[in-house]
Amino acid sequence: MSSIAAQLIRWHNQHGRHYLPWQGTHDPYAIWLSEIMLQQTQVSTVIPYYTRFLQQFPTIQSLAKAPLDTVLSLWSGLGYYSRARNLHSAAQQIVQDFKGQFPSTRTLIEQLPGIGRSTAAAIAVFAFGKREAILDGNVKRVFARYFGIHGFTSEANTLQLLWQAAEAALPADSGSGEIETYTQALMDLGATVCTRSAPRCNACPLQQQCIAWRQKCVDQLPTPKPRKSLPQKETVMLLIHSSQKLLLQKRAAKGIWGALWCPPEIDTDVDSVQHCRSHWGLKVQPPIALPALDHQFTHFKLRIYPQLLHVVSEPEAEQPQSIWISPADALKQGIPAPVRKLLERNFTANLKPKSLS
Repeated sequence: MSSIAAQLIRWHNQHGRHYLPWQGTHDPYAIWLSEIMLQQTQVSTVIPYYTRFLQQFPTIQSLAKAPLDTVLSLWSGLGYYSRARNLHSAAQQIVQDFKGQFPSTRTLIEQLPGIGRSTAAAIAVFAFGKREAILDGNVKRVFARYFGIHGFTSEANTLQLLWQAAEAALPADSGSGEIETYTQALMDLGATVCTRSAPRCNACPLQQQCIAWRQKCVDQLPTPKPRKSLPQKETVMLLIHSSQKLLLQKRAAKGIWGALWCPPEIDTDVDSVQHCRSHWGLKVQPPIALPALDHQFTHFKLRIYPQLLHVVSEPEAEQPQSIWISPADALKQGIPAPVRKLLERNFTANLKPKSLS
């Protein structure tokens, strides 16, 4: 067994996390769900979502049969909604291609939508005891510091070095569950000790062999991503209301907020009154400008200018991919976080616009 593996296994028995709701199971579905939810999301945020999701969809089959809208509504607020869409699609693929049985090898798991090499490896380890190396964000940080690997961790050359280190550090295939303990220990060390800021090096079992610690450059590794100023985009969201209900539209399946429900959007130079008339046959009162809302994505910043528009006459025909819904019920749908903020900020508990109360 490698030195790093032996030390981590001993450390985890006393200091690792043993209380997480997805631990203590070999159910690949539950493990898969936790791994997807934990991508770019903190454990404390994930736990209540994970619990509710499993209560609603206890099996792969129940998830595969569910409407995507229901899946997205349970995911609402967790962010990165492509994870939910891929989860739903993968469940359907498992039912269709694998007769409902979760594939048991990393190479097969990796072929499912939304699953990369590291996530597939983690599922293979925890569900099936396979000897596979993982390399999520926390583990990249641990290995970059321990082995003294410089360079931005997503660059091809640096990533190759990190994968080589991850493979070399694996414990031997002893069949005694050590691969599971070691893998969990790596995750726990990165999450609780070898953290991005203020790492607790004195509590680390790998301190004496850690190159970054010995060379006094822990704060310099991993090499930060080259900073670029994020482009700023702007949009207008139309909070069109009538009889205490709002007009929401389902977005296209692909792209930002894919398949989620949102208020209609227009460019900042478009006349909202004319737009309502020409697109939906709605006659509305002049808009009330509400305070802007800023939201940041990974690759750009978005400033939302909400406008409140009261409908004075409605068309008889329903619009495709659109619903009239109360703000309270809208909050139960699959809606993006900034839309949730807009509704909570601008509508009272009795479903009336606050600006008109």
